[in-house]
Amino acid sequence: MDNKVTFRTFKEGDYETCQIWWEQWWGEEMPVRREILPQDNRCFIIESDEVPVAASFLYVDSSSKMGTITWTISDPDYRKPDRGFLLELLISCIEAEAKDVWDVQLFYTIADNKQMERIFRKLDWYIEDSAPTYGCYKVLS
Repeated sequence: MDNKVTFRTFKEGDYETCQIWWEQWWGEEMPVRREILPQDNRCFIIESDEVPVAASFLYVDSSSKMGTITWTISDPDYRKPDRGFLLELLISCIEAEAKDVWDVQLFYTIADNKQMERIFRKLDWYIEDSAPTYGCYKVLS
């Protein structure tokens, strides 16, 4: 039986869903505050049979044609075999949306785990292999 896959922008309740996923994956020390995320039209969810599976966020630099995909997160309880495919499809759909809607011509991201690194490689992203990459961020209050 085939499942219905939906790629869409955020709707009410999606941020709260992502917040739960972030806490499950990373613990309470790294919740992503809503005010630092882009507007809902650049916050994306992929669903399987109307159940959210993963989300990612597109930042677009208004002074250039560069975009960043970041804060990618998935439901830690979703363990079906199509999980990797859905994450890959999420990134591919964001790439297409960024190019077609926001005129993005260059992407930058940090693959902060092996699963995401494999996905970006499969989607023909350049991966710098010469040194480990460390994602560093600081919240300014």
